[in-house]
Amino acid sequence: MKILILSHNFFPFIGGIEVNTELFAEHFVGRGHQVKILTWTPDPAVRSFAYEVIRNPGPTKIIQAHLWSDIILENNPCLRLAWPGFFIKRPFVISINTWIRRENGKIGVQDKIKMWRLHRSSKTVSASNALKLQTAPSSEVIKNPYRQDLFRVLPDIQKKKQFVFLGRLVSDKGADLAIKAVARLIDRKILGKSDIPPCLTIIGNGPEREALEGLVQELGLENLVEFKGAMRGEELVICLNEHRYILIPSVWEEPFGMVALEGMACGCVPIASRGGGLSEAVGPGGILFRRGDLEDLVDTLLKILEDPVLEARCRNAAPAHLEEHRSQLIAEKYLRVLTGAVSA
Repeated sequence: MKILILSHNFFPFIGGIEVNTELFAEHFVGRGHQVKILTWTPDPAVRSFAYEVIRNPGPTKIIQAHLWSDIILENNPCLRLAWPGFFIKRPFVISINTWIRRENGKIGVQDKIKMWRLHRSSKTVSASNALKLQTAPSSEVIKNPYRQDLFRVLPDIQKKKQFVFLGRLVSDKGADLAIKAVARLIDRKILGKSDIPPCLTIIGNGPEREALEGLVQELGLENLVEFKGAMRGEELVICLNEHRYILIPSVWEEPFGMVALEGMACGCVPIASRGGGLSEAVGPGGILFRRGDLEDLVDTLLKILEDPVLEARCRNAAPAHLEEHRSQLIAEKYLRVLTGAVSA
């Protein structure tokens, strides 16, 4: 098959959609199919691929790519790349990776067009049951993969640190909750409830970094909270392997949460907000707390710090959960969907 993948962003960005696009393309080519990717991400001129990546395409290139294809995989609705589909008839599959609505929860004109296209697609796939229920009830659920070749346990590295946060430093991700939780743990320790000194590593950058650094100073946590900035590749894997737990205190309803899989694969127990697709990403390999509830987060942290049986249960459940998200397994499920759409 000639498979055209539409992906608003792509490498060198490392978000969930971008990573999925790369994993799918690699697998499809490995199975003998031809692949092209349309993306708005500019050319970094630092890496080549075994398939054609068409960056910042003009209208002619977008149309030519659609005409070339046998099947189109729209990796999250992307109207600016998908518009030729209104007059070039090709089977197309839409993968839903996030909510189709505005940040304030309202449905805009673009969202209505996207929803209309879901009904016209050959097949719709949702990355979580939460997305299926709220966005596309008739869709098939195929959970997101992770890079098991990169994110893995490094047996020579000792876990000498406790908590790590990985994500963009924006208000939705709840890094401030993680910092405040460390301060509360210190208070609880003074009261004799924990004999393990808490520490937190924050990986990532974003517009909230300065405010978060100010919060650390305000709470007197300069010696316990470390900002690492953005990390990727082997450097990131090594850092994750140094920690016992990964905190995912998102205050918005995550549609999935690949960071839970990445942390788990590096031997961290995820401690995450309950709700949305994040609960599904964590599965039995981690524990959940009430979203946005600082006191419940602190209680949950104390619970796992003081209960080695609970921690062992999470760690023992992690391998089977990660196996369900292997990139080859997930990509093959998508390939079956694409093959079925072409044959229909």
